[in-house]
Amino acid sequence: MNLEDYKGVWVFIEQKDGKIARVSLELLGAGRKLADKRGVPLAGVLIGDRVKHLAQEVFAYGADLLYLYDDPIFHHYRTESYMRAVIDCCRKYKPEIFLYGATSTGKDLASAVATDLATGLTADTTMLDVDAETGLLEASRPAFGGNIMATILCKKDRPQMATVRPKVMKALEPVPGRSGQLIEEHLPLGEEDIRTKVLEIVRETQKKVRIDEADIIVAGGKGLGSKEGFQLIHQFADVLGASVGASRDAVEAGWIEHHHQVGQTGVTVTPKIYFAIGISGAIQHLVGMQNSGLIIAINKDPNAAIFQACHYGIVGDAFEIVPLLIEGFQAALAREVQYGGKV
Repeated sequence: MNLEDYKGVWVFIEQKDGKIARVSLELLGAGRKLADKRGVPLAGVLIGDRVKHLAQEVFAYGADLLYLYDDPIFHHYRTESYMRAVIDCCRKYKPEIFLYGATSTGKDLASAVATDLATGLTADTTMLDVDAETGLLEASRPAFGGNIMATILCKKDRPQMATVRPKVMKALEPVPGRSGQLIEEHLPLGEEDIRTKVLEIVRETQKKVRIDEADIIVAGGKGLGSKEGFQLIHQFADVLGASVGASRDAVEAGWIEHHHQVGQTGVTVTPKIYFAIGISGAIQHLVGMQNSGLIIAINKDPNAAIFQACHYGIVGDAFEIVPLLIEGFQAALAREVQYGGKV
């Protein structure tokens, strides 16, 4: 493999029902920085059925090129069909870096592509950089249970690939009317070539907690001591109209369900306000909430790592401090109602 043959930064543009996944727009922002640092183009790879109209949005969010595979065979995501399209594109145009969202689709596709191309893949990346001279992608992620940050390099193979968690990177502000080069590709692929068939799509009707969409999150950790103690988090969240989050320790202790877990092995969140109560601040938790607008920490350990990541910190017993906050917010809300929402 001649590494000099590989140029450019690519982003897999994940779409569903003709709408681009937010993580793909975030990756275009991250990819733009990498491409500019290397002095190479930024390209998107879009696969689907009747999705050509999405090209303008991809260009508006920073791409210079878009490789498009638009065919009814790609109406539903299937590993084999999408993998063949991506591999076809990689072999024709040889990217040096290829980024995917760490979604169920992105992780499935990236692993299949990496296996076929016999190249490296860093999963669940939380930080990206590139060496401007060598072109080596520096993909970082928590390792050893979140105790350290590991930076992983792929020195011998191309493309260098990584999946990146949603809400870790920031999308650029779109530039309406920004143009780029659209390259339409065709892959001679029929249903007889694909081993899996989509017979029916069954959509979930049960409403699930989506803490990744919350504006305010009150999260609790092992410092609350017990499942009964964790009820303080629910009480505080109810007063604020907030969603409830939790550390891995709280989830593993059985105090709350896993879909409330924030962190590397849970959900990445970016609320306007994040309360971290009784949470020590391990790396695996911090990567899931460090981009919150305002972080307020309460912990009785003055040396807790969470105080290095928060905007405001209160050193003290949560069981003494949180009830005072609840009382204060309840009083403020009562005054707001009394004065017609003007307080």
